[in-house]
Amino acid sequence: MYKAPRGTSDILPPEQAYWKYIEEKAALLCQLYGYQPLNTPIFEDFQLFARTVSGGTDIVDKEMYVFEDRSGQKLALRAEGTAPVCRAYLQHGLFNLPQPVRLYYIGPTFRYERPQAGRYRQHHQFGCEALGDSDPVLDAEVIDIARRFLLSLGLSEFSIQLNSIGCRLCQPSYIEALKRHYTGYVASLCPDCKTRLIRNPLRLLDCKKASCQKIAETAPKISDYLCDDCQAHFHDVQQYLEALDIPFQLNYRLVRGLDYYTRTVFEIQSRTEGGQTAVVGGGRYDGLIEQLGGKPTPAVGFASGIERIILNLKEGKISPPGLVKPIAFIAYLGQEAKTQAVKLASQLRSAQLPVTLATGDRSLKSQLRQANSLGSNYTIIIGEREVKTQAVILRNMITNKQETFPVTEVAGALRQSQHLTL
Repeated sequence: MYKAPRGTSDILPPEQAYWKYIEEKAALLCQLYGYQPLNTPIFEDFQLFARTVSGGTDIVDKEMYVFEDRSGQKLALRAEGTAPVCRAYLQHGLFNLPQPVRLYYIGPTFRYERPQAGRYRQHHQFGCEALGDSDPVLDAEVIDIARRFLLSLGLSEFSIQLNSIGCRLCQPSYIEALKRHYTGYVASLCPDCKTRLIRNPLRLLDCKKASCQKIAETAPKISDYLCDDCQAHFHDVQQYLEALDIPFQLNYRLVRGLDYYTRTVFEIQSRTEGGQTAVVGGGRYDGLIEQLGGKPTPAVGFASGIERIILNLKEGKISPPGLVKPIAFIAYLGQEAKTQAVKLASQLRSAQLPVTLATGDRSLKSQLRQANSLGSNYTIIIGEREVKTQAVILRNMITNKQETFPVTEVAGALRQSQHLTL
């Protein structure tokens, strides 16, 4: 028997309510802030990720799905959402529009990693990006969007972790200090951190191994190495967050898993027991578009994993509104009644009333049992007598009471019973 590949999952009908709930909340919130939707391809040129993410990160070294097409072009499934947005920004000349350009996306990303709760090889992200302006008010804005997004879903038990990792001018001196600190602990480092020490020292601070975390606790702080411009930018970000009454915690060990970040980085961590800790992550990436061949272009954004959000909703016992269910099930007895049922179903759907039509030649008892299993509040019954009198029986599946209505009045009766309007 075929099964979904490891690290992927089918989103079955009972789960769809969560997805619809999250996507609708995200879209509505983005509209309030002036962010426009953007969709990018599921696969991109491999170099788009190789150049922007860089070696020394697990994404490039271990996790990307890479393949060649029939022309020999090396492609990769979308490993993260920001680089494709920047590519689209350049390709379509969005830099000619009034800046900043505010965009958001919802879609799948792919990473070959060990599957676990809230982490899949195909997972989905909601992300926001503001491109073309260095104003620290945008850093505060995207943090505010991420915070409001979680609150709109009913998630309130979280903390906002904030840091600045400097820019290309001040970051090198900090990295040298970090190397000097870690050089004395090489024998105690995990294998991954031994590689990071050479290829991507900032990621040393992000290791989850207990032995490496102890070394990170005594590492130099980036705050002592920030240049004047980065210090001023970080001060302004904090000031705007305080003006918006957004609580945050400074975390000088916070870095992001992608090394194109500069200055502001942040993470929103859930306090819900049993949920995934990090539910939103982002920051500023002022050099990324330049890496792709564009002019120096400041930008800031975040991404949130939808599967992780759903996990935290379930752990918090937060149930989304259910999907629209058919208001009625249409049952019939006999071929003539079946033809009338088909016509009535079409008429009711044209009147924007969702109904489910029985199929086959099952008994009325069997059809009523199916109506119950679908959760229909009403069953419309058409038999030989109803065909002759151009009427239907409307049965309340909760009270088991039933009434007869002319077929021309059944739509009104259903709408009145459910307080529906066109």
